[in-house]
Amino acid sequence: MLDIKFIRDNRDLIVEAAKNKRFSVDIDRLLNLDDQLRRVQNELEGLQAERNTLSKQIGKASPEEREALKEKVAGFKPRMEELSQEARTLGEEFNQLMLLVPAPPRSDVPVGKDDTENVEIKTWGTLPAFDGFEPKDHMTLGELHGIIDVTRGVKLAGSRTYILAGDGARLESAILRFTLDHLYKKGFTQLSVPVLVNDQCMEGTGYFPNGRDQAYYIEKDELALVGTAEVPIASMHSDEFVDLKTLPLRYMAQSSCFRREAGTYGKDTHGLYRVHQFQKVEQVIIAPADQQLSDQLHDELLNNAEEIMQALELPYRVVYVCTGDLGQGQIRKHDIETWMPSRQAYSETHSCSSFYDFQARRLQIRYKDQDGKRQFCYTLNNTAIATPRVMIPFLEVHQQKDGRIRIPAALRPYMNGQEFIG
Repeated sequence: MLDIKFIRDNRDLIVEAAKNKRFSVDIDRLLNLDDQLRRVQNELEGLQAERNTLSKQIGKASPEEREALKEKVAGFKPRMEELSQEARTLGEEFNQLMLLVPAPPRSDVPVGKDDTENVEIKTWGTLPAFDGFEPKDHMTLGELHGIIDVTRGVKLAGSRTYILAGDGARLESAILRFTLDHLYKKGFTQLSVPVLVNDQCMEGTGYFPNGRDQAYYIEKDELALVGTAEVPIASMHSDEFVDLKTLPLRYMAQSSCFRREAGTYGKDTHGLYRVHQFQKVEQVIIAPADQQLSDQLHDELLNNAEEIMQALELPYRVVYVCTGDLGQGQIRKHDIETWMPSRQAYSETHSCSSFYDFQARRLQIRYKDQDGKRQFCYTLNNTAIATPRVMIPFLEVHQQKDGRIRIPAALRPYMNGQEFIG
């Protein structure tokens, strides 16, 4: 959420941001509501002050004057009730529109319509050559070694579901544990967080009302299944003042994640790329309101993920995400796209995002600066690893001519020294 004063002072910037980020919100209606609401509130406050002044005079007045004053005080009630109702009605629409306003991207973010216009920043690693044999895709490899079972997954829960078995489940666990250990050495505090959260958490992090169609929602309990541990981690400090001395706070959590994948019918239906339930280790940083520090922390989060991918020996590229591929609250974002031989393309496996105070303002996460002034925190997050999506390049890149899957040296201690699957 943005400060309404900032929106008033930067109307054209916000309109352009909404256009470039492809979010539909009527900024002029919002500003009109703001004007009406301030007018109503000013009149209401004026009447309250006048009524309070007269009420104080009643005790000192003569009996005759007292009755006249009481009558006059009572006369304020109808108009005040009318104004209070008007303020509530205006406020409800105003608040709903405020939740739809996107944050302007940083000035250097490239303008583009979608992920096809993201800008490549760097590449790492050598693409596999597969000399002397035709490479198999991850599903063929998974079935060959009995480690991926989509048929039984679909029997249990419908499309876009799967079961990892034997070395498949062990590999997933190894990748996740390696990632957690790597981040622990970087000073991140590990959390175990709820994956069922209330509307305030989803709204506060920007996943509601936009994105509501992507969430699994339990109407009876008014709880949503999260699509990322970012939601409960960022929300855990909502309505709090964080001690400046503790900032920045570095958190990580492994959790199950759930996404309906609404609007993707017929897209990425084969394999493990787009599924309804997955595991992810998320990095979240809560920091003081300092743009230069935020940029440094953004680079730190991105570097952590790159180090993990390098240890897994998976070739990847980093792209700077264009405006049309940014989320509502994201100021800027880098994606890591990992080479997937079966797709003959780099495909997204990580997203590193800076929000400045967008989430903290919605969540009311604040601190007092060195001068004692109240400030909203800045938040950042990045995928450290997500499975089973990362298993697509892992299985395909590390496949051998005889069909076995090589396990990189960094991961072998987490697989009891095992060097190959198969």
